[in-house]
Amino acid sequence: MNKITAISMGLLISATAAFAQSETPSTSQTTPAVNTEHNPAAPVAGKNSFTEDQAKSRIEDAGYTDVTALKLDDQGVWRATAKKDGKQAGVSLDFQGNVTMAK
Repeated sequence: MNKITAISMGLLISATAAFAQSETPSTSQTTPAVNTEHNPAAPVAGKNSFTEDQAKSRIEDAGYTDVTALKLDDQGVWRATAKKDGKQAGVSLDFQGNVTMAK
C-alpha cells in the first residue's frame, strides 16, 4: 500500500466515524414547549403563548365545561370560571399548560 492510499483510507475511516456519530440520537434532555406532567406549583407565572381559543380548549380538555370570563392576567396566566363535576369554580391555565382549579 502506498502512502497516498494509506492517507486516503485514513481520511475515509475518520469521515465515516464522524458521520456515524452525527447520526446517533442525542441523549440530552430537552424542555418541551408544553408540560405533559402536572406541576404542583401551578399556576406558574410566565410569558404565555396560548391564544384565547387554545386556552379554552385546554381547559375543556381537562374536563371543565361552561368556560366563561376567560382573561389573561398580568402574570401570564389564563383565568376563567368553569364547571367540573357539576360545581362552578375558578380555573387557570399557565404557560406550561397546567390547568388548575382555584383553591
